[in-house]
Amino acid sequence: MDQEEKGQPRIRFGELNAPDEDERFAAHERRHERRLSRRSSVGSLSIRSAAGARMVQPETALPIAYRTLSIEVDERQLQKQAEAKKAKEKAAVDVAGLEWHTLAIDELCKRLSVNTERGLNDDDVRRLKNEYGPNKITPPPSGLLGKLAGYFFGGFGSILIVAGILVFISWKPLGTPPAPANLALACVLIAVWLIQAAFNAWQDWSTSKVMASIGTMLPDQCIVIRGGSHTSISAQDLVPGDIIVIKQGNKLPADVRFFEVSGDAMFDRAILTGESEPVNATVDRTEENYLETNNIGLQGTHCVSGSCIGICVATGDNTIFGRIAKLTSDPKTGMTPLQKEILRFVLIISLFIFCVVVLIIVLWAAWLRKAHPTWINVPQLIVSCVSAAVAFIPEGLPIALTTSLTIVANMMRKNKILCKSLKTVETLGSVSVICSDKTGTLTKNKMVVTDVCSIDKTYTVDAALGAMAASQYAADSAKGTVPKPLAVDQIRIIGGLCNSGEFDAATMHMPIADRTINGDATDQAILRLSESFGPVAELRNQWKKTFEIAFNSKNKFMVRIMVPADQPNTANIAGTILVKGAPDILLPRCELALNEKGEEIVLSESKRAWIENVKDMWSRQGKRVILLARKPTVVPGSATQEKDVLASIRDGLTFVGIVGIVDPPRDEIPEVVRILRGASIRIFMVTGDFKLTAQAIAEECGIISNSAIVDDISALDRHGEAIGKTKQAIVLSGPELITLNDAQWNQLCAYQEIVFARTTPEQKLRIVKEFQARENIVGMTGDGVNDAPSLKAADIGIAMGGGSDIAIEAADMVLLDSFAAIVEAVKYGRLVFDNLKKTIVYLLPAGSFSELWPVVTNVVFGIPQILSSFLMIIICCLTDCAAAVTLAYEKPEADVLVRPPRNMKKDKLVNARLIFHAYFCVGLLQCFLAFTMAFWWIQRQGVPFTAMWLKFGNYDPQYSSDLITKLTNEASSIYFVTLVVMQLFNLLATRTRRLSIFQQPPIFNKATQNLSLFPAMIFAIVVAFIFLYIPSLQDVIDTTTVSVEHWFLPAAFGLGLLLLDEARKYCEDEIAWRDCSLWANILISKGGLLLDA
Repeated sequence: MDQEEKGQPRIRFGELNAPDEDERFAAHERRHERRLSRRSSVGSLSIRSAAGARMVQPETALPIAYRTLSIEVDERQLQKQAEAKKAKEKAAVDVAGLEWHTLAIDELCKRLSVNTERGLNDDDVRRLKNEYGPNKITPPPSGLLGKLAGYFFGGFGSILIVAGILVFISWKPLGTPPAPANLALACVLIAVWLIQAAFNAWQDWSTSKVMASIGTMLPDQCIVIRGGSHTSISAQDLVPGDIIVIKQGNKLPADVRFFEVSGDAMFDRAILTGESEPVNATVDRTEENYLETNNIGLQGTHCVSGSCIGICVATGDNTIFGRIAKLTSDPKTGMTPLQKEILRFVLIISLFIFCVVVLIIVLWAAWLRKAHPTWINVPQLIVSCVSAAVAFIPEGLPIALTTSLTIVANMMRKNKILCKSLKTVETLGSVSVICSDKTGTLTKNKMVVTDVCSIDKTYTVDAALGAMAASQYAADSAKGTVPKPLAVDQIRIIGGLCNSGEFDAATMHMPIADRTINGDATDQAILRLSESFGPVAELRNQWKKTFEIAFNSKNKFMVRIMVPADQPNTANIAGTILVKGAPDILLPRCELALNEKGEEIVLSESKRAWIENVKDMWSRQGKRVILLARKPTVVPGSATQEKDVLASIRDGLTFVGIVGIVDPPRDEIPEVVRILRGASIRIFMVTGDFKLTAQAIAEECGIISNSAIVDDISALDRHGEAIGKTKQAIVLSGPELITLNDAQWNQLCAYQEIVFARTTPEQKLRIVKEFQARENIVGMTGDGVNDAPSLKAADIGIAMGGGSDIAIEAADMVLLDSFAAIVEAVKYGRLVFDNLKKTIVYLLPAGSFSELWPVVTNVVFGIPQILSSFLMIIICCLTDCAAAVTLAYEKPEADVLVRPPRNMKKDKLVNARLIFHAYFCVGLLQCFLAFTMAFWWIQRQGVPFTAMWLKFGNYDPQYSSDLITKLTNEASSIYFVTLVVMQLFNLLATRTRRLSIFQQPPIFNKATQNLSLFPAMIFAIVVAFIFLYIPSLQDVIDTTTVSVEHWFLPAAFGLGLLLLDEARKYCEDEIAWRDCSLWANILISKGGLLLDA
């Protein structure tokens, strides 16, 4: 202990080896073993202050920079004295001087003024925090100029500014005389360009704010030893000198020098090195290069197995990741699939309008200019082409897309659903399969030991506590009449010592059930049991650990070698191997058993069968069963090798007992499963538990609906022949999955209810890939280290907020509250797609289709342009755009979770049906009625339609040009009002895709209302009034006052449009209902035939 207090390392000897049993010893023969050594150092590098503003989030792709820097470090170490004057990269020079990896632990502790047992005290922490600042990395420069260029010229900004310049030129110098309307149009285009840039800037800011708030809500804690106690703190509060406790699944929050490592401790450095193979953690250095040595843990890397304790040697910008981050830029974020789809649609529209503009120019140049030279001059041609182009392209669509995604991401954040990217939001709507982990996802992750079993007897925990208390009372009163149940006492000892859980010192005054424990749920349950039988701290003071193999999903057990604390550190001392793990792995290795008297007896076959029966009985009750065993050993003086320990526990173990642990399902899970099934999403359980335990929990959760029809592997035909029964439910184990061929996988993937038990990480990954190969969009949920590979491979990886750092980083989405939030996530994922469809259907009829035909009829048929170019721009960029954005705020329709998920390959955002509805149903109707209203007004003023048809300006002398111009301006204003008013009703019609407005009212119902619609409607009317009724504007932009009747008639037309759409929805609903009834009758009749047979 004296040496430890001076800072000497407590070494748990051994090297990592966590493959399964069949690979374990062969792998050791192949492994290259490096002899480790330690030497002292004569210098150190001071750590400079870091005052960052960004959370430690190693998301930048760094392998190339890392390797470059690593090579430069090697070169620098060889040449730093000879070539000091020719210094290379400053970062390489700095890293070359780092010597934390070469220092002896006592020297390191002396330099950092820390004790490895007690850590820093509060005064030290305050002093160091003031000196070094928070553990953050300084963000890179914002690139303001690039952002501003994107705001102004991104999207359709470049089209708007070019259009504005061309129209300005058509005013002067081309205009003879200059037309004030062209100047007004140019000013409006420039104003819209500036407004769009401002909106882009605001949208970027709001999106960044939402995503940043999501980042701050993600767990970012670490465990340190301060003042002799284990304490959980924010990673930002770390300071150099902190003693950090690292366990499997943790992400290193800073650079760490290890002084205690388990035999299987390994770190994944792929974020820095790009190498996929984890590296062993060691106490002594393995390389001269600071970046390559294994006794340094680098910030951002993950502990994939084992456990370590180390000293923080660098934080923030002084970490290796921080130094490299200065040399690299953040990765560019690509477009989401929906953004690409919309861009493709807009490009197609742009190509179409480009062809139309080219055709107009060709017609003018080849025909009109010669045949009718006074009809369209160059300025008019430019304005017509520009207006048609700007109006036909739906500028509001990209804005509506980004707005929709951001709004939904923000809604999900409020529901404690954190999406790391906007792509995740849209993919959620297509999920067809969810593979869910059991512990902590479907269950409460509040494990409690309910039963204890020795070789002779089973106890409830209360009965075991009573037996222990009775024996203690008898001893205290000197009666000695109640014998102590020694087997239960041994369960207590092994449960307390062979356990990686640690009580949080701040909660030790609380009742045992309420104390905070740092450790996984199984260790927590067993540690609470052991503590209830007697203080665990006393046990741990009496014993010291010399070796450990942490639990992992391959071995499925944990091993510790313990020796008495008062034993000197000499060779060949007596110790005990303690083992805790899965009964199916450990029970066959047990040859002896401990009876109630504490005597070791031979484990007979009858007793072995009795234990198996108890285990199966508990498993059927949904309990996790853990076996505890021991074996005497002699601890050698040299380093204990893991392969020797693993060999020694292959047989000869002494069975001490088993414990049954209950982790009840979350109360809301059955309802969640029911809702997801109603949404045609299959939900499967993927767990490492026994088949019986997994099936019992699955039945409680509703994942298996009828246990009487559960199949096993025998139901899967190897030749893929049809099986004469419904593929409803099946339970398979991980080892069985290995034997399946493609034909069997095809059959398996057709089941509605599946439970995968005893699975390894590799098998979880295989499950995800097999379902993806069969055109399923797979969501994978998990919270452990073993879930990380499958979380990354899934279309959407879903981690729980209390999960491991690795799982959270690998996932695309984090559920902070409970698994029930997945229902909201799916709902909002589908909502994004629905709302974007609505936006497109709303924008195309007036802002695209109805604005094109006035230009076409003007050029081709020689009639005046019945909608002025100026008013086209007003509709496209003001009245329609504002209303389109409000559709992003629409609530989910009532049927959003009772229809199948979207097929991403077949169900496109823009398809032929949408185009037909937008252009040839709504658009054609609006265009026809607007033309009718406009020319009806002209005819009422005494000018028949035939007087303008094919005239190209050559009107009858009785109709003067001034009269025609006056009537055209009035008709243009009427055309404009007709479109604006009808679009108000189109907005109400398109806000629901399937449901009636009476089923989804926009007001007076909190579940369906969208109050932002009405301000947008008022805005459209106000804009129309501004440009039609202000005399000073009328003279400039050639508009006129519109009589009341021309407001109310379009309102009647709009109401008719709304009623037609209601009829369409009703008919579609009836057809869908009849189809469902027809299929139901067919199924019933088929079922009756089968029953008759």
